[in-house]
Amino acid sequence: MADLSKPGYVAYPETNGSGPVVDNIKSEAARTEQEFRALRNTRSTTPVTTATGQPLTHYHSLLYSLLSWEQPRATAASYATVVTFILAARYLPLLRWVFKFSYVALGFTAAAEIGGRILFSQGLVKNFRPRKYYTVPKETLESVMEDIEQLLDFVLLEFQRILFAENIVHTVAAFFAAFSAYWLIRFLPFWGLSLLAATIAYFGPLVYMDNREVIDAQIEHVQGIVESQAHQLKDLAEERAARTSGVIQQYLNDYSAKAQGLLPGQRRSASPEVAKVAPTPTPVIKKEPEPEPAFTSSDFPEAPKTEPVAESIEQPPQEQPPQYEEKEPLLA
Repeated sequence: MADLSKPGYVAYPETNGSGPVVDNIKSEAARTEQEFRALRNTRSTTPVTTATGQPLTHYHSLLYSLLSWEQPRATAASYATVVTFILAARYLPLLRWVFKFSYVALGFTAAAEIGGRILFSQGLVKNFRPRKYYTVPKETLESVMEDIEQLLDFVLLEFQRILFAENIVHTVAAFFAAFSAYWLIRFLPFWGLSLLAATIAYFGPLVYMDNREVIDAQIEHVQGIVESQAHQLKDLAEERAARTSGVIQQYLNDYSAKAQGLLPGQRRSASPEVAKVAPTPTPVIKKEPEPEPAFTSSDFPEAPKTEPVAESIEQPPQEQPPQYEEKEPLLA
């Protein structure tokens, strides 16, 4: 027994394996389990729909609750799990370990079975064989297939909502993310880019929630600037389009009037603009008397009234070709 009368002795209560540290660990584990259960219960279809009226999947509510840090312990545990898996896939030979565990287990089983048949005339593995082999229950398979379907629908819906600018802020953010990834992949390995993306995905919403007012004010300011510039560009484009259409219409009217004037046997149809203008009177031009010629017909000799007859010219006689008489053939 310890001497309680000695100075400086402090008596600690018996803990029986429990203490403040152990109690704190147990309470944190219980809270984490409770938050995971609450996070699992958020997997429900939300009343929010897309712009086309399609309902969202339960992964929308699950990821929103996870990334918004509504359950901080569950979110931190999931982030640690993702980071651990990325680092393990980078630095640990997981695939080799899988093959190693497979050949060790199969080799031990084969050796035990062969040794039992040699020594005891019966195999030893059958003693550990279960009465019924394990199969996947139909309910479990249906739930897994439903989760896979919901996950694929979630990916497709979010991609289309971002692509068709259902929320312009999300579209712009996705553009900057894709542009940054395009340049960073040249310098960072795939595991580094995955680690950076996971960190931004988990801690970006946390930073936004802590500075929501400032970020929302900046976003509204930028949207106002963009809308004002868009209105100015729209007004300028409408003004230029109206001016261009007026000039084109004027040219068309002018060319149409000229073309109608060039057609023979048809009257020029006056356009509505020309019809409103009063026709200008055509000036009357007075003809001046023609001047008298300086020469008279008596100054020139009288033209002959009969045509001259051409004299006949005697042509020399043409020589006729010589004619040959046909001779009788000589008889032999």
